[in-house]
This record gives sequence, C-alpha cells and structure tokens, in this order.
Amino acid sequence: METLEDIVAQNLPKHVAIIMDGNGRWAKQQGKRRVFGHEHGVKTVRRVVEQCAKINIEYLTLYTFSTENWKRPKLEVQTLMRLLVSSLKKELKTFHKNNIKLNAIGNISALPAKAYKELQEVMEKTSGNTGMTLTLALSYGSREELQSAVTAIATKVKNNIILPENIDETIINNHLYTRNLPDVDLLIRTSGEHRISNFLLWQIAYAELFFTDVFWPDFKEHHLVEAVKNYQNRERRFGKTSEQLT
Repeated sequence: METLEDIVAQNLPKHVAIIMDGNGRWAKQQGKRRVFGHEHGVKTVRRVVEQCAKINIEYLTLYTFSTENWKRPKLEVQTLMRLLVSSLKKELKTFHKNNIKLNAIGNISALPAKAYKELQEVMEKTSGNTGMTLTLALSYGSREELQSAVTAIATKVKNNIILPENIDETIINNHLYTRNLPDVDLLIRTSGEHRISNFLLWQIAYAELFFTDVFWPDFKEHHLVEAVKNYQNRERRFGKTSEQLT
C-alpha cells in the first residue's frame, strides 16, 4: 500500500482534477438508495481534500455536479443540493485549518438560492487562505464553457475590442471559467469508467489520466497516493522526444 513517504516532493502534479464517480452503484451494492452513496461520498471528499493538502497539491478540482446531472431524478438532485449546503457549513473549519481557499466554476447561478448563498459565503470567508485552492465544478459542462467563451470572444470581435488575428490560446484561456487556474496535470476518475464526461476538455489537453475501479465512497488516501505516484513515474513529453527532455 502506497504511503505519503513514497511520493517525490519535487515532482508533484500542480493541478489534480477528479471525476468522483460510482456513488450510486456503490449504494446499490449495499442494497441502499443512490442518495446513500452520495452521503458517503461526502466523507471521501473530506479525506481526499485533506490528503491533497498534506501532499502539497496546489490546485484540486472536483467534478461535483454537471450540467447533465440536472436531468437526474428530482429527489437525487434535491439531496445533492442539500449535501452541498450542509457540507460547506461543516467544512469551513477544515478549510481554515488546512489553509484552503474555496473556488467554484460552472453556471453556479443555476444553483438553488440557499446553495448559491452558502457557496458564496464560504468562498468569501476562505478568500484570504493561501494554501491549496479547492475548486468545485458545479452545474458545470465543458462544452457549455467553451460555447460561452466563443460567444464572449465573438462579441468582443464584433465590437472591435479583439482583432480576429490576435485570438490565441491566452485569449481563449482568459474567457474560460478556469481563467485563474493552471492546466490540469493529473486527472483521476473512479468507478472503472474510462470517459471524460464533458469535464475540462480544454484544460486536460496534456493531463496524465488515471482510472481506478474503486467506487468513490471507497476511495481512500492510499488510492490518491497511488495515483500521484503513478503520475510521477510517467514521462511527460508535451510533443517532444525522450532524448530532447534529457
């Protein structure tokens, strides 16, 4: 079993993103309703967030609720929103203890008023923290994000604020929800699925992908260490050859 001592401090992923998958299937294995899995998944979030802080990960982004998740049964959506509010209230002390700044990306204005208010309050209360930045992707979809960016850039071109020939990666980045975040270095997905599911499609262009069969409620600290260690054993070439790197 991998431990923190197995991680090389000078070769850490700066930005880790996680698709937290498998809550519902985990609950069904227990003979419970899907919401039971989401409730236990919250406990995993706490463990993983604290472990990332210990590892000294600078940015952690969690796929918390997608634009497609609004299509789920009403009771499940209501439960997820209730868990969001209660978790944010409970975790404020944890955020301060670990010097964590809370951030959010997505169409968060679509959240229920109570969830939106609690999210804004916790982000404000942790805005002065200087350690890890924890980003929750809420009501988030990468295609919607890209569409929004294209629309904003096109409007600026129409109004002669941006010249078409000047559009580059920097301008596109500056119109994304993640404009203040670096590209993803390591993307983790739990539950055995091998899909990206409309998550950070632009930002994971050169991310290392790590898939595990473990359902999210069963994802422990040592699983995270395993993923980081796996990342550290890979050669990141960014289009170059191995010889060029050495």
